[in-house]
Amino acid sequence: MNSYILRLILSAVVPVLALGLPQATALAETAGNAPVTAASVTPDTLAKTMKIAELIAVMREEGLDYGRSLEDEMFPGRGGPDWQATIGLVYDQTTMLERFMATFKAEIAGEPAAMAAIQTFFADERGQRILSLEIEARRALMDDKIEEAAKASAQEMMAKNDPRMAALRDFSEANDLIESNVQGALNANLGFYQGMARAGAFGEDMTEDQMLSDVWRQEPDIRSETEDWLYPFLALAYGPLSDDDLQAYTAFSRTPAGQRMNAALFAAFDTVFVQISRDLGRAAALKVIGDDI
Repeated sequence: MNSYILRLILSAVVPVLALGLPQATALAETAGNAPVTAASVTPDTLAKTMKIAELIAVMREEGLDYGRSLEDEMFPGRGGPDWQATIGLVYDQTTMLERFMATFKAEIAGEPAAMAAIQTFFADERGQRILSLEIEARRALMDDKIEEAAKASAQEMMAKNDPRMAALRDFSEANDLIESNVQGALNANLGFYQGMARAGAFGEDMTEDQMLSDVWRQEPDIRSETEDWLYPFLALAYGPLSDDDLQAYTAFSRTPAGQRMNAALFAAFDTVFVQISRDLGRAAALKVIGDDI
């Protein structure tokens, strides 16, 4: 089974030049926006500002594509309309958003000052532009030709020691993007095995410890795939940004508010994709078992 790369990638913070809630409020006032206070921001308003629904819509498209590749790998040519309907239900956008918000609220609701600061940063013109660039880049990379071109461009940047690539590495490290995505993918792959096991795909032959061992053996490949996708994505998404904007984004990522936001997002998406992986594993196992009968 191919490793399932979640490609969460995003740190979910936008660049700022000043840190802390008082400065954040000042920025909003300067931009002509109403001041953001801790009492005025909820997880729902924050998620709307951060374009979470739009991001999940793209992740659904990625998931439907993954479901088709899963058919090619596990039961080629035997999926049919039933399998397409199944993966459509597994990647139901409303359900994905509901699961995301349940964990997101639990993670961030107790951080009113952080929510207010992040809301201010995301709501400004630069923050909204960055979020749009991230979403557009994800959607673009679903095209194989664009993905190959982005990889070639990133490799050229690395070969030339392009300063922008060094800045992208700094951004990745500030947000712990490699480790967080690798961990998320491992969790999702374990969920897939658990779903298959619950459907009876392994009989009684595979224990939980064996599943964990098998998943952990995939770690080097998952790490390599994550790195191969991450830097072309970052280069494509943030290519239009100035050096100052990218540096500011990285600086904010290192603040407590940025780190808290990052952790909340990864926790919420982990909830979404672990359950999706369990559902996919169960559905795939039932398909294979049904075909074998």
